[in-house]
Amino acid sequence: MKSFNPPVRTLMGPGPSDVHPRILSAMARPTIGHLDPAFVGMMNETKEGLKYIFQTENELTMPVSAPGSAGMETCFANLVEPGDKVVVCINGVFGMRMQENITRFGGEAIVVEDAWGSAVSTDKVEQALKENPDAKILAFVHAETSTGAQSDAKTLCKIAHENDCITIVDAVTSLAGSELRVDEWEIDAIYSGTQKCLSAMPGISPVSFNERALTKVRNRKTAVTSWFLDLNLVMGYWGEGAKRTYHHTAPVNTLYGLHESLVMISEEGLENSWARHQKNHEELRDGLKAMGINFLVDKADRLPQLNSVFIPEGVDDVAVRATLLNDYNLEIGAGLGAYAGKVWRIGLMGHSSRKENITLCLAALKATLEK
Repeated sequence: MKSFNPPVRTLMGPGPSDVHPRILSAMARPTIGHLDPAFVGMMNETKEGLKYIFQTENELTMPVSAPGSAGMETCFANLVEPGDKVVVCINGVFGMRMQENITRFGGEAIVVEDAWGSAVSTDKVEQALKENPDAKILAFVHAETSTGAQSDAKTLCKIAHENDCITIVDAVTSLAGSELRVDEWEIDAIYSGTQKCLSAMPGISPVSFNERALTKVRNRKTAVTSWFLDLNLVMGYWGEGAKRTYHHTAPVNTLYGLHESLVMISEEGLENSWARHQKNHEELRDGLKAMGINFLVDKADRLPQLNSVFIPEGVDDVAVRATLLNDYNLEIGAGLGAYAGKVWRIGLMGHSSRKENITLCLAALKATLEK
């Protein structure tokens, strides 16, 4: 074996996105113990930074020491009990993963299905909740990474609470990239990932739970089936105060990277980050349209940071992506499910959302298609 030196790529797929050099530098700093007072101080700052980007005052706001999928499982493992009826919205791959979590934890999934590329239908959700008055939870994806569709989280949460349900929301692709206001929209439990719009490395999942969600956790009739993801245990480590109870060995250097990411978002300003992603999306959109390439998702429901576009007729999907990677060191994403081979997914997330990346992507794609 020899030391691994990866090629330098420009990452414009559905994730991970480019990691900012400041974050890579932060991760190279000396490792200290995960109970060291200096590290505990950084943990407190990290929690405050996560509260800012989630726009919440929830005390239970923390990074799970694992990827976004573990954040998803943290929410479902703690909130779903055997026999619980959960209304789950599916308009892409990640709604399907929510459904699988529900059934694995013994819940009953009531599926509200919408076409891939469409937002979750608020009317369908309202109808499903009326038909299932004993439902306890509404679960939906705010930003569906498999298609680039964004749903109306504020309205969906309002409907859920009117029907005495709590909400679980997937914000893996939306956090720091488009408007998200946990407290104002009254989102009960939410999870995300660091590898998208935070300009950071994969491997950490920020989560946040409000008091409505925690009341359900505290009143469980059965124990949480996952020891590692049990909030009652994890909060002994991530809870308030300088004294921390050992739970697991935290990924110290990776958390340095998350901390630096949060510093950078604070410096830019959260709303400025939202605006940057939108502005760059519009520039990419105009360039693609000039090449005759059209979008899967309608303008009103379109994520600025994840662009699903139709592959031109007669074009070899795999050959184009291979050429972009081999000749330009540029990665874009393939379609999933019914859209495999039919769309490309072009990401403009975090540090990848830059003018020079848009210029590279448009020029490389144009040259490849012409060839």
